[in-house]
Amino acid sequence: MSNLFNEFDNVSATQWKQKIQVDLKGADYNQTLITATQEGIDITPFYHSENFGEVQPILTQTTQWKVTQRIRVTDASASNQNIKDILLRGAESLVLVISTKEISIKTLLKDVALKTIPIHIELEFLSSEYLKKVAAFAKEQNANITVGVDIIGQLASSGNWFENLAKDHEQLETILQLDAFQSTLTIHVDTYQNAGATMVQQLAYALSHANEYLNHFGSKITNKITFSVTVGTHYFFEIAKLRALRQLWSVLAKEYNLNQKCIIIASPSKRNKTLYDYNVNMLRTTTECMSVVLGGADFVHNLPYDALYHEANEFGDRISRNQLRILKDESYFDKTDNPTEGSYYIESITNQLAEKALTLFKDIEATGGFLKQLKEGTIQRKIKESDLKEQALFDEGKEVLLGTNKYPNPEDKMKHDLEIEPFSKNEIRKVLVIPINLRRLATKLEKERLKQE
Repeated sequence: MSNLFNEFDNVSATQWKQKIQVDLKGADYNQTLITATQEGIDITPFYHSENFGEVQPILTQTTQWKVTQRIRVTDASASNQNIKDILLRGAESLVLVISTKEISIKTLLKDVALKTIPIHIELEFLSSEYLKKVAAFAKEQNANITVGVDIIGQLASSGNWFENLAKDHEQLETILQLDAFQSTLTIHVDTYQNAGATMVQQLAYALSHANEYLNHFGSKITNKITFSVTVGTHYFFEIAKLRALRQLWSVLAKEYNLNQKCIIIASPSKRNKTLYDYNVNMLRTTTECMSVVLGGADFVHNLPYDALYHEANEFGDRISRNQLRILKDESYFDKTDNPTEGSYYIESITNQLAEKALTLFKDIEATGGFLKQLKEGTIQRKIKESDLKEQALFDEGKEVLLGTNKYPNPEDKMKHDLEIEPFSKNEIRKVLVIPINLRRLATKLEKERLKQE
């Protein structure tokens, strides 16, 4: 059988552009059809094979991603019951945020199928002694457990170390010697995204953040690195961001002779979520979860539509989990590996994001590294500049959040539904560095509306 496409002549990139210019009937090609982005990457109306050399393959095992539930644990017994319930209702893995040292890991994970259910544990404190107990339990149960320790992330988000630089490093060095975990270190890229960093900044800061650990601990890091990532609404760019992250990590890890594979835990951002017309949050999180799956995240936990104003609740968690189940069970987002491979558009964005991030990474390293810039406030200043640029676009209506700065419902009232504070509070406390905090685009507008209710 002859190939149908052999019956058609090849069309060059020049011919495509000429045809487009004819159809524009005198309108300027660049002004009409090329879209600028905050990343410094222009979106063109078409992408052609002529513009690509040899494409570097980026393995994204999209058939392997897990529907994940994130739980903050304050009571071991109550959380154990919750865990068993949500595993019956469709969760395939867990992110457990442990609040205190008093939480018994044995009680928390009692009667859980630990050999088949991947568990990621993060601590709101730093304790090598606690993690030794977790490691012993993991070995005893042959459990699939990863741990998310990030002392630099603690400094960046809170402004302080857990205790101090020397003691935190001492604790981490002990933790790195534990061999029961697939991953011990987590790089919290989500901190930078939620504060308003561009994708280029997120990728560069993720690399530089990780490089601080690599410089200090080197070959002591024997297992995989985990990256905790959040994504926004720029659908194709977010797919490309995750692909670029894998590509960049592979390059950096190779220089240290470390494991070039990483684990990516991803979720939707809070930055673009809204208090008013909150059901639109479900639409936003659905497309954002699609992005992270297609981008190659290993574990995806969704953000409940009501997370800004309600305490964690069964209904919100169930809806957010079911959104992921629909992507997997009804939309077949787990049937094909590397689903974006060969898309010239996504390949182009991936390459440009990686190149720009690598350039910024090299600049950071040439000026003393990530920690130095964090202590000087340079990282915070650069993120704030990006935040203000995007905020200005939102305020001018050029960046749209439906139901908030476009087509708002004036009858929508929220004051009496607030169970938790929906706005970040600036606490007055002594800090070593300026903390990098969540900055939601709709904050100012929502505060004004609440006052008028």
